[in-house]
Amino acid sequence: MDADELAQALGLEPHVEGGYFRRTFQADHRDKIRIERGERFTMTSIYYLLTGDSRVGHWHLNRSDILHFFHLGEPITYYLIHPDGRLETVVLGPDPSRGHQLQMAVTGGTWKASHLPAGEYGLISEAVSPGFEYEDMTLGQEAELLEAFPDHAELIRRFSKR
Repeated sequence: MDADELAQALGLEPHVEGGYFRRTFQADHRDKIRIERGERFTMTSIYYLLTGDSRVGHWHLNRSDILHFFHLGEPITYYLIHPDGRLETVVLGPDPSRGHQLQMAVTGGTWKASHLPAGEYGLISEAVSPGFEYEDMTLGQEAELLEAFPDHAELIRRFSKR
């Protein structure tokens, strides 16, 4: 199956941060929880696909915690800038013997960008708690990120949405 066939089979659509996605679950069988920004599902999840024609998930920050799970395709490299400015690089992929991780946790308040360095596609899923809402996500603005994290200027420029 190629990337287009996979996206079609999974019912994916373009994501504002780059790549393609579809919400696959929301905990609507439970009462919502109240957080400072309003009511949220206890958990939501999505499929997320990077492809040869959309290789970058641009810098963004989620306020919720997110678990990422690798499924298919080529490895995806994640760049995380923690609130204290520390940079972490994680590769989600199929081969732990090559240093790939099959899952990754990203705590809320961490800036994140992703990249498919090679191949036709990489497919992951994400579980978000409290559940994802667009108002809980901030797309990175290059100038603001450069001011906050000047030590990471190259990566900020490379993966900022233009």
